[in-house]
Amino acid sequence: MKRINKIKLPDKPGVYLFKKNKKILYIGKATSLHNRVRSYMSPRLFDIRGPLVEKMVEESDSVDWTTTDSVLEAIILEAALIKKHLPKYNTDGKSDKSWNYVCLTKDKLPQIVLEREHRLNFKKTNFRSCYGPFPHGGELKEAIKIIRKIFPFLDDQSKNYLEFYRQINMAPDLDDAKMYKENIKNIKLFFQGKKKRILQNLQKEMRSYVVAREFEKAGEKKRQIFALKHINDVALLKYPYPASPYIGGGAKGGGGRIEAYDIAHLSGQNMVGVMTVVEDREVKKSEYKKFKIRTQKNINDIGALVEILERRLAHAEWNYPNLIVIDGGLGQKNAIKNIIEKAGLKIRVVSVVKDERHKPKDILGDEKIIKEHKSAILLANSEAHRFAIAYHKKIRGKNFLP
Repeated sequence: MKRINKIKLPDKPGVYLFKKNKKILYIGKATSLHNRVRSYMSPRLFDIRGPLVEKMVEESDSVDWTTTDSVLEAIILEAALIKKHLPKYNTDGKSDKSWNYVCLTKDKLPQIVLEREHRLNFKKTNFRSCYGPFPHGGELKEAIKIIRKIFPFLDDQSKNYLEFYRQINMAPDLDDAKMYKENIKNIKLFFQGKKKRILQNLQKEMRSYVVAREFEKAGEKKRQIFALKHINDVALLKYPYPASPYIGGGAKGGGGRIEAYDIAHLSGQNMVGVMTVVEDREVKKSEYKKFKIRTQKNINDIGALVEILERRLAHAEWNYPNLIVIDGGLGQKNAIKNIIEKAGLKIRVVSVVKDERHKPKDILGDEKIIKEHKSAILLANSEAHRFAIAYHKKIRGKNFLP
């Protein structure tokens, strides 16, 4: 794959395909094909992306790509190609629970909802059609917001928030079933990658409304045409894979990516876990994650930590950290270190020991790393504790409702 460095990749959004003997091994999407594909040539790929990605690159002998007009369209195309080809490195280690789908209900005025694959097996009869799989849930939610601004639609929360949606111009006109169904038809075409056909439909619909002297509706079609030609997907630009600095090897004053984990429960009930992120000494709340503990029924903080780390490491599409911070002593630290080693990763682990008032008393781990990054470690740990308590209270409150 050394010859990738000689390929002139476009600085445009699109989808790239790593291949071996013309067989697709991996499909990904990029804000900039030039930057993304070249990032796979990093000499520190193992540390940044882990052993699975490094193995994929070593196995590949070529890379192809397709440009798109926007990041949003790259996300749609990526999902369609993954569904069609089921590449080895997109599906290995990815549980059904991790895939996301966009589904249309069979209602008279169809709703558009997001579903996980494992739930589709039980609810598929409720849906007219589904589109996916989409690897990244957060990214998909942002994409849906953008699509909704172009083609307003109902979702499973619309009854509660319809007035709010109206105020921000994202609500459909429920008094006009014809226009609503036109929106749904165009959304389906968008998820099929048929933007040109949508534009043709919109032009035709606009002309018919002009002939009927329904100028307000014609104006709405004109707005949709403009929005579709000038998709504003700035919100999606925060999702591309960035080049991370390294703990002990980045710029002076930097801290690389630190992930902190904590558990919260009340006598073993409503047990939850969280992941928080501090990067270059700044919290990254958009990358925080929540976990409902599935395997531990009693008070077992170590078992719960092991579960959320195993689930987290199954997401190779999430940026790997340079350092992991956990709450606890040697037992917790060694258990997590063992999980990381079994995964074939090289990620340092430190643990924050608390006193009887739950204040940091000591940090266990590499002394050099602790000395250089103590403030970032404590910040990540504090955020994890706060986030875990808040999430636990929310879950506990829901479970106590009649």
